[in-house]
Amino acid sequence: MYFTSTFALTNATLPYVLALADHGVKGAIARDPGLRPGVNVAAGNVTHPAVAEGVGMEFTPVDEALAAGQAA
Repeated sequence: MYFTSTFALTNATLPYVLALADHGVKGAIARDPGLRPGVNVAAGNVTHPAVAEGVGMEFTPVDEALAAGQAA
């Protein structure tokens, strides 16, 4: 059996996809704070500083965007 990079990537990311699907963004990052740095956009806000700079938009911290109650 050959293991491809696609297989490896799927196995590495599937638990996070399932957590987001099962618990929403707020619930998933509450259960696994390691997900927080991977949130780039929430509730229509750019929540990653480098992404905001790269697209010329205002940066909004993840917790602030989620606290607005606009994201699940």
